[in-house]
Amino acid sequence: MIDTHAHLDMLEDAAAAVERAREAGVTRIVTIGMHDAVELADRFADVHAAVGYHPHQAGEDNDLEELRELLRHPKAVAVGEIGLDYFRDYAPHDRQQRLFAAQLDIAAETGKPVVIHTRAADDDTVAALREFDGTVVLHCFSSPHVLPVALERNWYVSFAGNVTYKNATDLRLAAAQVPEDRILAETDCPYLAPQPVRGKTNEPSYVVHTLDVLAHVRRADAQELAARIDANASACFGL
Repeated sequence: MIDTHAHLDMLEDAAAAVERAREAGVTRIVTIGMHDAVELADRFADVHAAVGYHPHQAGEDNDLEELRELLRHPKAVAVGEIGLDYFRDYAPHDRQQRLFAAQLDIAAETGKPVVIHTRAADDDTVAALREFDGTVVLHCFSSPHVLPVALERNWYVSFAGNVTYKNATDLRLAAAQVPEDRILAETDCPYLAPQPVRGKTNEPSYVVHTLDVLAHVRRADAQELAARIDANASACFGL
């Protein structure tokens, strides 16, 4: 099993969390960030890095050459998480859009997949991706109305702990519709702990709870689905 999206740098003890993940059968983790993500990937054999500037950082000075340099690391497997966030509004929309476009260009240059964050900005996110021909992962999928576009474009759709919440009927319906070769699972830890451990700090080992719900709604065997998701991640990220 793989956790395709974690923020290990935000956990109190990353090493302990990685060990607990191994004990739970989670043998690979993609951690998100910049230098911190690459350092963690260097530290742990079963950890890989996605590097990129989050839309919240669009109001800052962003060094795109630094991003290009990090992407040369052998364990840097994706550009992410990148995108648009009009919900928090931590950065002006135009700055977010420019940074998003620039990072999409870098992904195209390097042949890396992109891990997309979109919140309250779905129309602009889809529009920005219209000319991007590379591999796309919709991280922490929370926008069922975007699913038809995702299916048409063969994007990967990744589900986090919020798909397990009691009121997330629409997300579970979406999860049942994603083709078996395009579904992924993640924790987005330390956020969005799945329902059985809700209220705790999320960590990679808890992705198994999300897997159980995905298997249930897809009427699939959990172990077979775990193997399918692991294979999908390998194809997506070149693992």
